[in-house]
Amino acid sequence: MAGHASVLLDEALALLAVKGGGFYVDGTLGLGGHAEAILERSAPDGTLLGTDKDSQALDLAAARLARFSGRVRTEHADFRALPGLLGGRRADGVLLDLGTSSLQLDTPERGFSMKREGPLDMRMDQGTGRSAADLVNQASPEQLADVIHEFGEERHARRIARAIVDARRRARIRTTSELAEIVRRAAGRERPGFDPATRTFQALRIAVNDELLRLGETLRELAGCLAPGGRLVVIAFHSLEDREVKQAFRALAGVGYNVLTKKPLRPSPAETQSNPRARSARLRGLERAAEAA
Repeated sequence: MAGHASVLLDEALALLAVKGGGFYVDGTLGLGGHAEAILERSAPDGTLLGTDKDSQALDLAAARLARFSGRVRTEHADFRALPGLLGGRRADGVLLDLGTSSLQLDTPERGFSMKREGPLDMRMDQGTGRSAADLVNQASPEQLADVIHEFGEERHARRIARAIVDARRRARIRTTSELAEIVRRAAGRERPGFDPATRTFQALRIAVNDELLRLGETLRELAGCLAPGGRLVVIAFHSLEDREVKQAFRALAGVGYNVLTKKPLRPSPAETQSNPRARSARLRGLERAAEAA
């Protein structure tokens, strides 16, 4: 897809230590950029399992990876289902890119972007669950404020929640543009270049997709799915996710696992210049000890 760039690609591959003949898992396949690079580096006989809960992205990734026929398997599933999908098979490397994809952000009909007019959806899996419109039009003022404060770390959460409730009394909030304008008026301007609706949109997206649900628990389960010497590599895009990753890795350190990154790796200035969406990315890695059973 035009405009799509895989974030921290070289750094992620280096942490995964991809080798020929290895078995790798990309639990957030997206448009397949990381998976494609893993399959290239693990040639001639390395294999990969790729999952994503966004069926549209999965179809595009499958087409991109078609040339690796016989070496790649794709499944429509959330990465939290991976321990079951693996069925006891050990992986040499597992990668999770927890960010929102270019496909989601750049497709107005998906409703992720506050800068593009579209229906207020935000679901990564459009076949299930409540949309952002359902949330903003049905949640109580207290529930809205809690979501915006907890997941957006927004100090004006209660003011924004009241503004949303006042607006929906007049008419159902249906589009990204409507919501963004309500939030901007309520939050006020902060600093040049920062859209005041950013934190609220982040909070709603996290809530709609249950992005933090069982994240730490799943990371610990995935660490248990690694072969001896195998690696778990995670790219997070906001502080709440990164905190979960850091804490999960810290809990595993010294009990059969080694943390590979004392501090998260960040994109280079060159990468953030060419791909501004990479600027908040944080990369961490964990290795299962070679002598682990």
